[in-house]
Amino acid sequence: MNGQRITSLVVDHLAQLLAQVLRFDGPADAVMSRYFKQHAKLGSRDRGLIAEAVFFALRRYASLRWMMQPAKPERAPRLAALITLARQHGADALDPRALRSDDRAVRHAFSKRLDLAPRAAQAEVPTWLYERVSQQYADADALFAALTEAAPLDLRVNTQRARRDDVLAELRSTTRQHSPLHAAPTPYSPEGIRLLEKPGLTRWPLYQDGKIEVQDEGSQLIAHLVAPRRGEMVVDFCAGAGGKTLALGSLMRSTGRIYAFDIHARRLAGLGPRLKRSGLSNVHPAAIASENDLRVKRLSGKIDRVLVDAPCSGSGTLRRNPDLKWRFDEKELARVNDVQHKVLRAAARLVKPGGRLVYATCSLLAEENQSVIERFVADQPQFEQMPAADVLRPQGIEIPGLESTAPYFVMLPHLHATDGFFAAVMQRRS
Repeated sequence: MNGQRITSLVVDHLAQLLAQVLRFDGPADAVMSRYFKQHAKLGSRDRGLIAEAVFFALRRYASLRWMMQPAKPERAPRLAALITLARQHGADALDPRALRSDDRAVRHAFSKRLDLAPRAAQAEVPTWLYERVSQQYADADALFAALTEAAPLDLRVNTQRARRDDVLAELRSTTRQHSPLHAAPTPYSPEGIRLLEKPGLTRWPLYQDGKIEVQDEGSQLIAHLVAPRRGEMVVDFCAGAGGKTLALGSLMRSTGRIYAFDIHARRLAGLGPRLKRSGLSNVHPAAIASENDLRVKRLSGKIDRVLVDAPCSGSGTLRRNPDLKWRFDEKELARVNDVQHKVLRAAARLVKPGGRLVYATCSLLAEENQSVIERFVADQPQFEQMPAADVLRPQGIEIPGLESTAPYFVMLPHLHATDGFFAAVMQRRS
């Protein structure tokens, strides 16, 4: 805080923003972006304080509700703002004038013993998610703790346009607020770089020239599980904005052909500018009506590698998207789970004999992951599983713990410092 007190201006804007974000009717980052555009006169320091406080509140929303009861954060957003800032920076960091008449309510909130809160509130997740994760993971407490921490910023170097060592050297020579950036190679992905800071990348020549893309290390490794060869035909079945598509294209050295399919045309449109920056010429985006679209059926039995980056709960990404746990529920989980089974079956029809099928999610939950694969393999005996560790090892990638989750690929924030990722690698028998 550099000795500066948090003013009423920051508290009031944070309260207004929390009143919108805590409705949980849309992604928090989109709500914040819209709010800051509407209040363009806010200084960069105040914007930073407010944005960090919103994410702090979302990561600790369950305990915030416990501290504020019987009041509700969304009904008393100014009190929620004061408590959040005091938890972040200490009560002394608040300008006394910012407290106004809320001083007693803040002190009452801090008198609540969090160790007496329900276990789900202590874990900062909804009860339904707490129960599932606790049953599935022996070290669930460490996993929950990791999910409340802010994630670092991972970059993928586009090896079509740059070498990782050169990009690292350039990043390390960059200063931000008079200090050098802390840039380090990611421990597992050979193309990855990790930044502890979160600078405005989009203004950097490195980004504008297509030498780097923002992508979590775990996501980068999914492309290495697909491991496409030069000249092959590949399908990214749920391409979205194309992060994994671009990683696949780079591994193929811009040869062969990649079909980037998605049913959401607006999401797929985000691939356009990224594709142009990347310099890749082998990627062909196409919006499809459903998994049974005619363009999909025409490729039946012709594809060397198929990636199914399935829609999921996103429970592995809660470090980055803490609002997601409050916008997703068991009803939505059941709906998405049904889609996962359907999409995997449809995508499997594209794989030619001897070809590879990779199913991936950013979910922590077995019913979206192992259970989907177990049912698929039981119904589709022409597919056999390949141990993920055996796929990665020839590429020089060794990840601790994969033997214990074999044949699956599982990465977790408390073990690998990545988002939570799952993948299964399958081959169609010749």
